[in-house]
Amino acid sequence: MRRLLYIIGILGLMSCTKEISIDYHSHDTRYVVEGTINNDGTEIRVSTTNAMEDNATGSDVNNATVTMTADDGTTATIPFVRNGYYRSKFAGIAGTVYKLDVEVDGHHFTSTSTMQRTPKMNEFKLVWKKMLTERYLFGDLRLQDIPNESNWYFMHIYRNGLGYRWAVMKDDKNPNKELQQLFTFFRDGQHDNDVLQDGDELHIVIRAIDQRAYDYLYSMQQMSSTATNPIDNFTGGCLGYFSANSEIEYYQDFYYRDVTEDDE
Repeated sequence: MRRLLYIIGILGLMSCTKEISIDYHSHDTRYVVEGTINNDGTEIRVSTTNAMEDNATGSDVNNATVTMTADDGTTATIPFVRNGYYRSKFAGIAGTVYKLDVEVDGHHFTSTSTMQRTPKMNEFKLVWKKMLTERYLFGDLRLQDIPNESNWYFMHIYRNGLGYRWAVMKDDKNPNKELQQLFTFFRDGQHDNDVLQDGDELHIVIRAIDQRAYDYLYSMQQMSSTATNPIDNFTGGCLGYFSANSEIEYYQDFYYRDVTEDDE
């Protein structure tokens, strides 16, 4: 919205023919909690949203009390580290249900998530595919579904350390077998910052998540087409989500010479 206001302001200075006013509604500040527990430990970030007039995207919350409780009764207090982050070596165990509690300034937020088993990547390749009259570069990710159970996955591709593409997927179309996720990267001949360059580092993180985390992320993925907010993942009225997940990582340097041509 801030960028939209800026662009409209520039156009107004150029034309000087009509004044355009934007009617937006100011909302109260809300807390945001983003939490994960995985094979290596726990990381929670607590922040607040800012008003439209504030150029910052959010404010760190450094005075929260953060607690993680497993369904076997094990409890750990997650200590504050810096800049809104709370971290601990308290690691998750597959099959365990975890409850995250965050208390701050009289507010109490909770969410639960079940730790999943570790996913397995079969292959990741880069491929040119013809779409009508244009060629597009795709990232073709293949997973081996965890057998004999329902599974949900969150896949995130980083480019040189920054988020580039992400998707969520469930195994209802090919359970117990190989699952495919195609990421659209860019059109052949496109020239902008979204285009990969030789030597770019791609970092792929694959997480096996539970259905509650999947439902939240899927609703977030649909925001642009439904014009709605994502579903609530916490009680207490905060934004954000909590996920107990197992994850794997894969690194690959990008070079055009490695891209294959899809003949299908």
